[in-house]
Amino acid sequence: MNYYQILGVSENATQVEIKKAYKRLAMKYHPDRVGDDREKHEKFKEIQKAYSVLSDETKRAQYDRFGEAGVHGGGFGSGFQGGFNGDFSDIFGDIFNDVFGGGARGQPQRGRDIKIQVGLTLEEAVNGTSKQVHITTFVPCSYCEGSGSADGNMQMCETCGGHGRVRLQQGMFSVQQTCPRCQGSGRMYINPCEHCGGQGRRQETRKLVIKVPPGVDTGDRIRLSGEGEAGPLGAPAGDLFVDVQVKPHPIFQRHGDDLYCEVPLRFATACLGGEIKVPTLEQPVNLKVPEGTQTGKVFRLRGKGVKSVRSHRTGDLLCKVVIETPVNLTPEQKALIRQLDENLGKKSQKHSPKNSSWLDTVKGFFDKVKAK
Repeated sequence: MNYYQILGVSENATQVEIKKAYKRLAMKYHPDRVGDDREKHEKFKEIQKAYSVLSDETKRAQYDRFGEAGVHGGGFGSGFQGGFNGDFSDIFGDIFNDVFGGGARGQPQRGRDIKIQVGLTLEEAVNGTSKQVHITTFVPCSYCEGSGSADGNMQMCETCGGHGRVRLQQGMFSVQQTCPRCQGSGRMYINPCEHCGGQGRRQETRKLVIKVPPGVDTGDRIRLSGEGEAGPLGAPAGDLFVDVQVKPHPIFQRHGDDLYCEVPLRFATACLGGEIKVPTLEQPVNLKVPEGTQTGKVFRLRGKGVKSVRSHRTGDLLCKVVIETPVNLTPEQKALIRQLDENLGKKSQKHSPKNSSWLDTVKGFFDKVKAK
């Protein structure tokens, strides 16, 4: 059995090349990936066996000189059962860290991320603002400066031997996990800080000012690095994520970068045309309404919408006019409207083309029904 051939490297390969080759093959032939393929299971054991020898300079030298016989005394003879004790867990460290939440070797685990929600008015979201919030979370202990020690004297953690991680054996896998005693720092205080109980952090309510950029909308998220929960024993803090929620507005609705509103239009203005004032987020502007405007007509005011937080494009304001029917009419006003209606009715096709066309459509429909 040629260990170099098994890993696909030359006899002059560096440790970096050997480790890289092993990682590639181990991922390919991992039992969790190949299922019940016994042949690939055996291949995986050979890969482990070859790497356990070639990754150890002493064993590699013995193997180069005497072959397999030179390393049989190390426990890798015919009785090898896959009980690999090398750096297998280091190779798959990224995977196991995601599962167990471990940090880097010799470093305490960073603090957790925090997510909060902040409510904004439409004006605040469009123009940008600053919001003051209060967050109850872990902050570095001011008495021990985050060390967890009352006098600054530390000693090596006896549980992990100063490595910051402990090894757990799970079947054929050796998994590393953050040391639960020293939280990954590899050190322990001799005299714990009485204010934080040796954690190096305390739970407090702190005030924070969040700067909201112009143009944000509901669903946007603002990330503040290092403003989350403080890590234990001086470890880096997590991040703060601020989810934006824009409150409903009494006049405007937002659709992307455009604003939409309905504007009531007097009957006489719709008939004769004129000029009306419509609101914007800055100040009212004049809108010219042409003669004969129908209800539901949408006017576009370019550049009166929202400036995008991403593209910096400014949207438009869409104004939908809704003709308002006069109410609470006096007898004289009703008489005038009847007189106007009678006058218009003499030339209904000219003055009310849509109504005339609609009546013709209805008449044609009933004629077809009767013909059946």
